[in-house]
Amino acid sequence: MSNANPGVTVNIRSIIVVSLLSVAYLAFSTFLIGYKPDELTLVVIFNVLFYASAITRKFILGFTIFIVYWIIFDYMKAFPNYNYNPVHIAQLYNAEKHLFGIHFNGKLLTPNEYWLANTKTYIDVISGLFYLCWIPVPLGFAAYLFFKNKKQFLNFSLTFVLVNMLGFIVYYTYPAAPPWFVQQHGFHFIPLTMGNTAGLARFDAYFHADVFKNIYTKGSNVFAAMPSLHSSYPVIVLYYGLKNRLGWVNIFFAIVTVGIWFTAVYASHHYVLDVLAGISTACLGIGLYNLMLKKISALQSALNSYQHVIS
Repeated sequence: MSNANPGVTVNIRSIIVVSLLSVAYLAFSTFLIGYKPDELTLVVIFNVLFYASAITRKFILGFTIFIVYWIIFDYMKAFPNYNYNPVHIAQLYNAEKHLFGIHFNGKLLTPNEYWLANTKTYIDVISGLFYLCWIPVPLGFAAYLFFKNKKQFLNFSLTFVLVNMLGFIVYYTYPAAPPWFVQQHGFHFIPLTMGNTAGLARFDAYFHADVFKNIYTKGSNVFAAMPSLHSSYPVIVLYYGLKNRLGWVNIFFAIVTVGIWFTAVYASHHYVLDVLAGISTACLGIGLYNLMLKKISALQSALNSYQHVIS
């Protein structure tokens, strides 16, 4: 007799639950932020993987952690952070110039302004490739851990979500404009400002594609530059890569990490201060998660139960 864990099986109860959740998600999303094809795509992918096989069902149930994060991020569109606290524009810009200003042609510039005046096509291409890694690398690493080590997969996934939650808290307590906003609009706050590719537009122009344009038109909030969660994600990946002793792969992770940090500033999406805040948020989230794992027995029990479901 096989001792394999069947996980969640397809039966009348699970069909009803998945169907109700799918319909409820689409209905609530349409009510809250309006219908978008992305939401229907997510529901279709989830349902296809849930019903396709036992392996795909366990896979999508494991990645539900990331789906929950994405839904929360998406729903932030309905609650702009500038409705709750004033947006910091000049204050952050002046602090950046004071701490990291670069003298160039007789002027004191922020690092963003310096690079804007010294762009190079090869840097545009390389930096764009680095910035494209901020989604595929964490998700690809998560997929690797899912098949290699379920426990580490859950730890990585929950750390990722916790770091994002910490970042979201800062977004609402300290709304901040990105450097490109100052370059285009000055220090005057303009609500409902749409997302902008900024320096990454040069990557799109070089390849005659709308890669970053399509990404940034879907942003949840322009005034959420502090902390740079783009800078947080590779730190989490590198930490768990080192923890899992991935050898040479960690060198790749380290290069991508530094590349994303540089691109965030080079492309005028973040100040150096934003990047440092993102790194700090990642370190705080990692430390906090490890502390919770050690101190909260209920969390460990829940993880063991969930690991059983997806194993």
